[in-house]
Amino acid sequence: MNAPVISRHSRLTELARYFLRLGFLGFGGPVALVGQMERELVDGKKWLSKEEMKESIAICQSLPGPLAIQVGIYVSWLRGGFWGAWVGGWCFILPNFVIVASLGALYVYLGDLQPVTAIFYGVSPAVIALILHSCYRLAKLGMEDWLQWAIAAVCLAVTVILQAEVALLFIGAGIVGILYYGDLFKRSSATLPGIAVVPAAVGPIAPVASGSTLSKLLLFFLKAGSLTFGSGLVIVPFLEQGLVQQYNWLDERQFLIAVAIGMISPGPVVITATFVGYLVAGFWGSLVSTIGIFLPSFLLVLIVAPLLARHRGNAKVQGFVKGAYAAAIGTILGACILLGNIAIGDWLTALIGVISLAVLFRWKVSNPLLIAATAVVGLIAYPWLQPTWVMVH
Repeated sequence: MNAPVISRHSRLTELARYFLRLGFLGFGGPVALVGQMERELVDGKKWLSKEEMKESIAICQSLPGPLAIQVGIYVSWLRGGFWGAWVGGWCFILPNFVIVASLGALYVYLGDLQPVTAIFYGVSPAVIALILHSCYRLAKLGMEDWLQWAIAAVCLAVTVILQAEVALLFIGAGIVGILYYGDLFKRSSATLPGIAVVPAAVGPIAPVASGSTLSKLLLFFLKAGSLTFGSGLVIVPFLEQGLVQQYNWLDERQFLIAVAIGMISPGPVVITATFVGYLVAGFWGSLVSTIGIFLPSFLLVLIVAPLLARHRGNAKVQGFVKGAYAAAIGTILGACILLGNIAIGDWLTALIGVISLAVLFRWKVSNPLLIAATAVVGLIAYPWLQPTWVMVH
């Protein structure tokens, strides 16, 4: 370490202060957050070297869980050991939890008011545009050849036809990746995709035979956190299948609202779990859902990361990642089509979606700014148009 020797208590305190601040101000997605940590912790605070930061990013790319949170936990482990990982990680998450749980409470108490419906009339098609634009960036980062595009096309078709994810598709795509990239054809240039994402398999959770709603929420989000890699967008079709179709905890419009909240709040998109938990079971629901979605990240960083550091260059591991990555791209696009049927129902919502997508491709506009603008459009247009389809779920 480049930093001077200080006490363990002081290290835990400085980790808590740093990650609380980053959690409150952490807009911009995983790439922006990881870049900010690299600037501040390597160049500024000198907590770790450039090589250690690069290693942290590479390892966390290959673990389930949101990338920025993973890197925060790993860096905290390097800086403060076992307890440092827990302190830094939860301090990173706490501001996101407070903000999104508060938004959940507001929605529960105000959700039936016409202005709230009007806001999300305008916002919902913008959320579809945000997901599509993010998916385009993910494809640019990790889609490298015809095989990945073929896998994505198959997964897109199956997702739309069956209106749900099929876990076997992800496993099959990973096996195809192992065979093609790892064994059948040796590629000297095989590398993991760049910073940001390594999505992989998520599948329908088995029904919980007994227990309270809280225990069902905890188990559901524990599985989601264990099987969702890198980009929070990969969790969207998985959550839609479980929350809307299987458990009927939310209707499709409420689900779109939950995704919108996850995309405009600081921190990872998977903070959607906090909002969902509040809608389903109040404050305690939001708490257990948040613990469920993030707890696997801590366990994986502390247990699996040291092992992965030795094997992440293996061609078979990289082949599975490439195949699963392609499956995730197809699944996200399929989810966009399914959710688009709910979000877009007239000429104005179609126009909002097209203009939002054009703005995202043309200018580097922030998610909160785009959501705010489309919310204003919804507030103005909804009372005039009075679209009856909005209330039909």
